[in-house]
Amino acid sequence: MRHTLRETWSGLRRNLAMNAAVVVTIFVSLTLFGMGLLINRQVDVTKDRWYDKIEVSVFLCVKDSSSGNCDPGQDATQPQKDAIQAALRKNPEVQQVHYESKQQAYDAFRETFKDSPLLDTLTVDQMQDSFRVKLVNPEQYKGVVAEAGVMPGVQAVVDQHLILDKIFSALNLLKWGTVALAGLLLLAAWVQIANTIRMAAFARRRELGIMRLVGASNWYIMMPFLLESLLTGVIGWALASGTLLGLHEFAIVRNAQVSLSSLRWIDRADVYGAIGWVAVAAIGLSIIPTLIATKRYLRV
Repeated sequence: MRHTLRETWSGLRRNLAMNAAVVVTIFVSLTLFGMGLLINRQVDVTKDRWYDKIEVSVFLCVKDSSSGNCDPGQDATQPQKDAIQAALRKNPEVQQVHYESKQQAYDAFRETFKDSPLLDTLTVDQMQDSFRVKLVNPEQYKGVVAEAGVMPGVQAVVDQHLILDKIFSALNLLKWGTVALAGLLLLAAWVQIANTIRMAAFARRRELGIMRLVGASNWYIMMPFLLESLLTGVIGWALASGTLLGLHEFAIVRNAQVSLSSLRWIDRADVYGAIGWVAVAAIGLSIIPTLIATKRYLRV
């Protein structure tokens, strides 16, 4: 064991600059990898939060509607409203149907835009009554939209997925972009580790050959190189873990949660989970290229 530790320390000193570059590359790549995991988790958390609140709004015809389902110059009739409500309630994808009258829509408008100069420009008759539809499964909404959209008396069907899916698409693009960049940097770290170990093994090729001839085991020969690369991986993982914890504390806990308290954000447990996967990546990144790089020097 003393020989292994001495050779590990000697290898670290001889390749100090190269090992420092490996640590920096591992640190940056693991940080981006962890950020990709956290962004992925944030997307899932946000979906769980908002998809449960998604509604499909079925807006009914008014006198100035231009939809083909509307009779020119008149509101949706009561029989049309009854037919629409009955069809929605029979749909197996619908959990609940709530009718919002023109007066209720007007009151909600005044509450939302109470400080707007446009507040007194609208009257109750200019508002649209509608059905607010809550779905059994918020992700299965197309059937309801297709059915309601062609019924007489319906001017338009507004699906909140049209807005949220754009947001989630942007988040997914950011997530996969981060993961792709992290993958490139992990590949660069792999190559750097392999080259560092290969250079160290080449410098000691005669010594390694003698050790093999006198019967030293492969693990005895490889252990200093494994410890050297594992140490650089652990240092890179520690720096990446500290960065992820710091980003969560300062970017989310102290800023995002304060300014956007209505959203659900990832917590410390999610960060610890990401750090665990980052540790697995760091260990694999340290050991596998070392085993490959030293393989040729283990033959007599």
